[in-house]
Amino acid sequence: MRLFAAVLPPPAVIDELAAETAALRRLPGAERLRWTGHAGWHFTLAFYGEVADDLLPELHTRLARAAHRHGPFPLRVSGGGRFDHKVLWAGAAGGLDPMRHLADSAAAAARRAGVDMGEHRRYTPHLTLARSRGGEARVDLVPFSEALAEYESEEWSVTELALVRSNLPASGVPGEQPRYETVTSWPLGH
Repeated sequence: MRLFAAVLPPPAVIDELAAETAALRRLPGAERLRWTGHAGWHFTLAFYGEVADDLLPELHTRLARAAHRHGPFPLRVSGGGRFDHKVLWAGAAGGLDPMRHLADSAAAAARRAGVDMGEHRRYTPHLTLARSRGGEARVDLVPFSEALAEYESEEWSVTELALVRSNLPASGVPGEQPRYETVTSWPLGH
């Protein structure tokens, strides 16, 4: 199954961000972007890809240990940016150091459980809002990221580490979104 570890914003924060993105979707070029669904808004800590069923018990055990070693921390959705001309994202503020440490622990837990993690990249906390559609004329994402520059959600306390399953679209219908389901979660610091 295709898995990743994540921090999931609470519903009130998702609602705030939805209101902000509604304004972004009125900017020129927005109709040429593929916007992510609210149900898919999360901060990925570590992406695992396809994980064999026989590795799941050890992965669960190690993620539970990782969650136990990290306490709750404050977080808010803050600002935005882009990865080249391909991805528009909202950023994070608050407990970024604890979040990076949790991300490192989630990646290490998977490696120790036998999950092939590929090459290590520095963690950049982000929540994907939109992607460029392939093959079409490039959309300039600068106005979108600039519009997010001053955005700040309410602050919340991150209290869980979630293991999330990503179900990729299978119907072939253009614009179909992946579906995400929380497999399990562990309280931080317990």
